[in-house]
Amino acid sequence: MVVHQPPFQLLIADDDAQFREVLRALLEPYFTLLEASSGEEALEIVEGERVDLLLLDMHMERLTGIETILQVKIIVPVTPCILITADATEELVREATDAEAYSVLKKPVRKADLLQTVDAAMVATYCSSPFQAGPHAV
Repeated sequence: MVVHQPPFQLLIADDDAQFREVLRALLEPYFTLLEASSGEEALEIVEGERVDLLLLDMHMERLTGIETILQVKIIVPVTPCILITADATEELVREATDAEAYSVLKKPVRKADLLQTVDAAMVATYCSSPFQAGPHAV
């Protein structure tokens, strides 16, 4: 367990600005949000800022979500990373698990699934929920 106190910082890494906007709308009330449009940009942010949780798209330019997670885990091993992808095949889920991703969510991701997974990752890692009364209170 790592001790980080609210407000928690969440990094959204996705090359689709519209999808980042959707995630921002759902999560902004509960987190300080950081955004990256590529895996490389995500790594720059992780190197320079405290990031408590990452949401990453699988298919981005140059570095994939899994490649980015592998690099993030070198910099900050404890930070939970949730991969979001349209093609959550068994092989991809296995690769993500091997890269120490906390979870893999399939696009289109349901709000309840996203919030429950984010809450579970935060509680498992920091023993603290960003949601006052749990994600069902949203």
